[in-house]
Amino acid sequence: MSTFLPEGNLIDTEENKLYINNPEKLREAMVRGKILEAKVLVCDREHNLHLNLGGIKAVIPREEGAIGIKDGTVRDIAVISRVNRPVCFVVTDITVGADGEPLAVLSREKAQRMCFDNYIDTLIAGDIIDAKVSRLETFGVFADIGCGVAALMPIDTISVSRIEHPRERFSVGMDIKAVIKSIENGRISLSHKELLGTWEQNAEMFTQGETVTGIIRSVESYGAFVELSPNLAGLAEPYPDAEEGMQASVYIKSIIPKKMKVKLIIIDTFQNNYSTKADKYFINSSHIDKFTYSPEGSSRLVETVFQ
Repeated sequence: MSTFLPEGNLIDTEENKLYINNPEKLREAMVRGKILEAKVLVCDREHNLHLNLGGIKAVIPREEGAIGIKDGTVRDIAVISRVNRPVCFVVTDITVGADGEPLAVLSREKAQRMCFDNYIDTLIAGDIIDAKVSRLETFGVFADIGCGVAALMPIDTISVSRIEHPRERFSVGMDIKAVIKSIENGRISLSHKELLGTWEQNAEMFTQGETVTGIIRSVESYGAFVELSPNLAGLAEPYPDAEEGMQASVYIKSIIPKKMKVKLIIIDTFQNNYSTKADKYFINSSHIDKFTYSPEGSSRLVETVFQ
């Protein structure tokens, strides 16, 4: 695991608490350039961020709030949105404020640059990393891959089974794994479906003849596609009350690896209230060069090659 964690993963560690709550340790952290984390209390009218470090007032000046604020390539919403959330930072100075009390001057921008120089810039396509979901959009997920640096995971890379919106899989603040899909001109694209198992690995979780729960993902004239797991869907025979997004009790009629098909019969349907939960990951390594979803001998090859 990288030492440059997504924001929120450092704040409750014993080491972080030790530095935050001890003035002498805070000075030590300044000398060492150590990355710490605390929650933002207020963003003032000049968009400076104010924190409290164990009784010592602290401020992150606006231009130190994030990479890109200084040159205008990043909007101030990147700073304003941090209120009531943990932020990472390095201590750049401990001085005396206008009220005569100690004031710690912090920089989130410098912490992010350290993250880039020592971690993100070393990543290559196929690397598997820790991330934290920071924002959900119709087109995908923005995930913090370290010190508040965000990368995009397009919706079609979240799972093999297609979804209408990322909220069907994730919620803001969820810790996940992700694969570096590409790095182009400093922009990082993530993928997720390769971690959720091959067709065979998912099919092995089910048995012909059993009845299980699934989610109806699409309804066609010839039947309904029902998701059994994020990386496995089957085709059910037409059912009169089937609607996209419903949950369904389905009987598994057959599992055919060579054709990569699961044939289903819908027994009953009911409205679905999505509740996100951590996915099961089938890969424990830190890097993959290629992911082959389709079974050996299948008539169709489905794979991802990371270059």
